[in-house]
Amino acid sequence: MFEAVRTNKRVAQVILAILIVPFAFFGMDAYFSDSASGKEVATVGGAPISEAELDQALREQQDRLRSAAGGEVDRALLESDALRRAVLDNLINQRALALYAADNRFVVTPQQLQATIAALPAFQEDGRFSLQRYETLLRAQGMSPAMFEARLAQDVRVQQIALSVGDAGFAPKVSARRFLAAQLEERTIRELRFPVARFAAEAKVTDEQVAAYYEANPARFERPARLKAEYVVFDRAALESQVSVADGEIRAFYDSNPDRFGVAEERQARHILLPLEADAGEAEVQKVMAEAKALVEELRKDPARFANLAKAKSADTGSAGRGGDLGFFGRGAMVGAFEDAAFAQAKDEIGEPVRSEFGVHIIQVTDIKPASVRAFDAVRDEIAAELRGQAAGRRFAELAEQFANTVYEQPDSLAPVAEALKLQVRSTDWISRDGGRVGEHASEALLSALFADDAAKGGRNTEAIEVAPNTLVAARVKQFEAAQRLPLAEVKDRIVDDLRREAGAKQAAEQGAAALAALGKGEQVAGQWAAERKLQRGAPGLPAPAMQAVFSAPSDKLPAHVGVALPEGDYVVYRIDAVDRPAIADDDPRVAAVAAQYGQLLAERDFSAFLAELRQRYQVEVTLPAAPPAQ
Repeated sequence: MFEAVRTNKRVAQVILAILIVPFAFFGMDAYFSDSASGKEVATVGGAPISEAELDQALREQQDRLRSAAGGEVDRALLESDALRRAVLDNLINQRALALYAADNRFVVTPQQLQATIAALPAFQEDGRFSLQRYETLLRAQGMSPAMFEARLAQDVRVQQIALSVGDAGFAPKVSARRFLAAQLEERTIRELRFPVARFAAEAKVTDEQVAAYYEANPARFERPARLKAEYVVFDRAALESQVSVADGEIRAFYDSNPDRFGVAEERQARHILLPLEADAGEAEVQKVMAEAKALVEELRKDPARFANLAKAKSADTGSAGRGGDLGFFGRGAMVGAFEDAAFAQAKDEIGEPVRSEFGVHIIQVTDIKPASVRAFDAVRDEIAAELRGQAAGRRFAELAEQFANTVYEQPDSLAPVAEALKLQVRSTDWISRDGGRVGEHASEALLSALFADDAAKGGRNTEAIEVAPNTLVAARVKQFEAAQRLPLAEVKDRIVDDLRREAGAKQAAEQGAAALAALGKGEQVAGQWAAERKLQRGAPGLPAPAMQAVFSAPSDKLPAHVGVALPEGDYVVYRIDAVDRPAIADDDPRVAAVAAQYGQLLAERDFSAFLAELRQRYQVEVTLPAAPPAQ
């Protein structure tokens, strides 16, 4: 099953798009934290999903969205209730899939897991797996390889399930051919347009009509509540600028962490693998070992034959095509017996045969990268930045409570907290409740606090609100305006434009419909037909309503006519002069491509249904409270 997943990744990717599965190192925090305790937001099969676990998953998804968009993501989206609900939905799906995998005994072997880890780009250097990078990245997350691999194995099991369901998606070629033919159908048209702008310019609007429209549509001319605020931001960045690190601290950190700044020895080797089962009998073992020793003697006489013999005899299909080359690797990347032999051999030596769980290996070390240590001057700035960050992190934890207490205990001004913690008091322009931003922060919680009565009408500081990890903001309202209907004089021009456009659209539709009726009777109509153009159903060249009308029109008698009122108000009559339906052969490669895409859609549908059934089977209960109403 695992090999099927690796060789049919497209189907698995389509299905896994339903999930937010962090199957890449960026955003792999899910592998680096155990389930946190705390208030539960859902249960799956009786097991709780805690609020802390949801918050962690939400931060991971926010990071993935920022990374995918190059950092340009609307904070209102990142902090929306809709995203929070979607992330919780994903956690529930993953938990249900994990229960299903356990119930059905899905297994990932150590060899499969090793291959998966080696293929992850985050753990590679120069296109090859780096044990040092692997261990460094795990250590940075406070994670052991065993813990990480246990969590990664769960993702592999999810892929196995996804592919099992996805393989059932099947699209008949007959259906695919019909769909392709419909998409390639081409119609030749001309258009006669009745533009709304021409009729709107001629429309007359009276003051009485304006006043009546104003009274009939009060919500259209209401300006929502708005305010101006001042605020202070307390974050690690602000503290880092206040932290200095002594040269002695930097040197001490360097001297006390030799493993971190060292590069472990790596070796490049090639091998020939002769198959031998782990439980093979003594006679079979002696036979394979004798063959291996004969090859060793042959290669020692003529090492240049190694690559050709590996291609011809090695059972390791992954390396045989490269002459047995395994690339560079460090300790821990290979099975024990192989690794011990490779690190004991001299460069270019053909070692004695080595037996492992995979068979019998003949090994030649072709290159050695000795262990080394990065120079102090090369890592000085890196260490200084890290020490400043650590110090700021400690100070943040110590001072966050002081920040929160000060803005609460002295609620009539932000000056005391700004002075105490050396922060800057900043100001906003007018902001509204929906889509507002306090500086660079589009925090739903912060906006709710600002528009609450205590702040908006009482003039009190908001509480300290976490708008991002390690970032607290407190604000106060400087000026507040309640929602109000704009004066008629201020919106009169807008109303006149709206009424003229309505009148123009009505007249355009009336004249267009009359022209269409006349054409249906075979009569000539006044107006200038546009130049002939060709349309293809699968390549829209007109607005959606027009495309639907043109390709829905009967074509048994040409020319045919159809009329459409477009969203912007124009009315257009289309004349269909010709219809071309291409013949498609059974072996046309486009049919197979359409069938594959259709099959992917079916697979996604089936997987969604499968998830729905699992959620029922494991009795999902959601207790996440609804988002607070907008004020």
